[in-house]
Amino acid sequence: MKRPIVLLATLLFTAAAYAQHIYKSIIKDAKTNQALSGVTVKVLGTALGSISDNTGSVTLTGITSGQQMIQYSYIGFQTKTDTLTFPMAETEPVTVLLQTAEEDEELEEVIISATRSSRTIDNIPTRVEVISGEELDEKGNMKPGDIRMLLAESTGIQTQQTSATSGNSAIRIQGLDGKYTQLIRDGFPLYSGFSGGLGLLQIAPLDLQQVEVIKGSSSTLYGGGAIAGLVNLVSKKPTEERQLNFLLNGTSALGLDASGFYAQKFDKIGITIYGAYNKGTAYDPSDIGLTAIPKFNRFTLNPKLYFYFNEATTLSAGINATTEKRIGGDLEYVKGNSSASHTYFEENKTGRYSSQIELDHKIDENQTLTLRNSVSYYDRSIGLPNYLFSGVQVSTYSEANYRRNGEKADWVLGLNFLTDNFKEDQNSATVLRNYHYNTIGAFVQNTWNLSEKFSIESGIRGDYHNEYGFFFLPKISGLWKINEHVSTRLGGGLGYKAPTVFTEDAERIQFRNVLPIDVANTKAERSYGANYDVNYRTSLFEGNLGFSINHMFFYTRINHPILLAAATGGNLTYLQPDGNLDTKGMETNAKITYGDFKLFIGYTLADVNQHTGNTSIPYPLVSKHRLNNVLMYEIEDEWKIGLEAYYFSKQKLNDGATGKSYWTTGFMAEKLWEHFSIFINFENFSDTRQTKFDSIYTGSITNPVFRDIYAPVDGFVINGGIKIKL
Repeated sequence: MKRPIVLLATLLFTAAAYAQHIYKSIIKDAKTNQALSGVTVKVLGTALGSISDNTGSVTLTGITSGQQMIQYSYIGFQTKTDTLTFPMAETEPVTVLLQTAEEDEELEEVIISATRSSRTIDNIPTRVEVISGEELDEKGNMKPGDIRMLLAESTGIQTQQTSATSGNSAIRIQGLDGKYTQLIRDGFPLYSGFSGGLGLLQIAPLDLQQVEVIKGSSSTLYGGGAIAGLVNLVSKKPTEERQLNFLLNGTSALGLDASGFYAQKFDKIGITIYGAYNKGTAYDPSDIGLTAIPKFNRFTLNPKLYFYFNEATTLSAGINATTEKRIGGDLEYVKGNSSASHTYFEENKTGRYSSQIELDHKIDENQTLTLRNSVSYYDRSIGLPNYLFSGVQVSTYSEANYRRNGEKADWVLGLNFLTDNFKEDQNSATVLRNYHYNTIGAFVQNTWNLSEKFSIESGIRGDYHNEYGFFFLPKISGLWKINEHVSTRLGGGLGYKAPTVFTEDAERIQFRNVLPIDVANTKAERSYGANYDVNYRTSLFEGNLGFSINHMFFYTRINHPILLAAATGGNLTYLQPDGNLDTKGMETNAKITYGDFKLFIGYTLADVNQHTGNTSIPYPLVSKHRLNNVLMYEIEDEWKIGLEAYYFSKQKLNDGATGKSYWTTGFMAEKLWEHFSIFINFENFSDTRQTKFDSIYTGSITNPVFRDIYAPVDGFVINGGIKIKL
């Protein structure tokens, strides 16, 4: 009888010794108490490990009894190791606080959403540039009313002004037209086609958490349109700590920006509200009789609600509403002093309204299902003497995606459906430019960790467009972390763009005499592209000097691009000649930190050429060489002082002439206290203006024919204000 009892006791003892246990924790930033996503958690001495999700949660299974050492590591934070005894007395998740690393104090935790993942920027094979935190705040001081400067001061990105008198602008990445860049907000494509015309002027930075930029073909992520790249505007989200910010800014050109943002998360509900009023006064620094800055009034209201049904399910619903009236042209006419010699004007009236709804459900620790929908209504009219163009664009976007995060691989699978409808008002005998596009797409994306140093992100998409057929869009990117100082990425993919009349060339002439697209004899523009970059980061002199540099090579080719050409009867039509458009070059970004000083140096080489038949010509309105230089001095929570200088090389113009090269400069200072700060910005204090060294129009002031705008026209402008945080 004793032998069975002894045997049973031995078995029970052995089972207890090798019992497997579960460990759950929530990892947060010790300073901000914000959840950290992408933290690597390991049981030392074993193969057990996992990565925290977007709520900071991580679960380890299969842990044996006894003392175990749990290690938490994350770039920019001090590695932490806890010794725990299993089984643990508490079964609730343990809260783990990580401290910021001293050497990498300037690094912030940046989670990327543009790639549909929840990975940190340093762990994503796709090359993503992020403008966030203090940089976003500093750029907001310079132009609080819109995001033109925020984007234009990044390497490889240029904002192209399409109207001399109303300020309309488009974004160019690596020298390609704005129509090839997809601008989205929180994953929703809201600014394309007709609605993209004033997009950069009607988005303010105060309610943005970060801006994510992917350069090169990105159609696999969100569908057609992202041939040159993708810009994702990420809105701020509610937190348990209240966010209440106000900004009041005035300019020497008699402009005014007043905005406020409120966000807070309660038990089962969260809310964000952004409201703004922006005013511009007609301004002519060159005394040529035309507005360099138009007269405008803009109102914006963006409320959003979050419903936290439980720990697994969140529903968000929001509305974006913007109305604006903008008029430029003859200064006397704009001021209300019209006469026979003062008749020219350009008036834009816009109403932009969109809704977004998103349901996010965590099936379990590793699986998430997301459903989202947006509806966008855009009404715009462009008025000139004896001419009116107006219409309404209604577009929708619906998506369902499933994400699975594993120890070795992450998966994203999804379906989406887009509609884009434009209806032009019959203001004349001109043929209407109406269109009705539907696109259904399916995509699969995989991120595979081959090892701690090497990962691959691959994806495929299939889109079916009701007018232009089927598109197969693969992409692949690889990340190799050679050592703690050096990493490199290589990526590429295919893209496409469905043609519309809404291009920079047509916007520049307010769509006058532009004929509709001949769909039957037109194909979608198709592209392929690749980029390769190397990143190096180190610290010198016992950590007192920090140095990092990133160098990227890029190439994109667009086959059979759509071109606007002269037709009979004084009309303009879109043609698709045999040939291609390509851009090739490189970008270099270097950052040096020493004490309270930070120096940023950037260089862009963009060689863009139009090939038609046997001829090749430089593409117009591209600075082949650009330099970005920014020096910042910052005493934390006390002072920010910045000096910047930007160089633009000569540009080929559409009329065959060559524009002059030029520099612009700026100086910014901000004094901070606990709950408010005051700032002042001397923008373009060198007073660089195209009217100083070149003309902006020919003909008379009553009937001007405008040339390309390739340099600033507003000159030296001072702005300053106050920011309040309660």
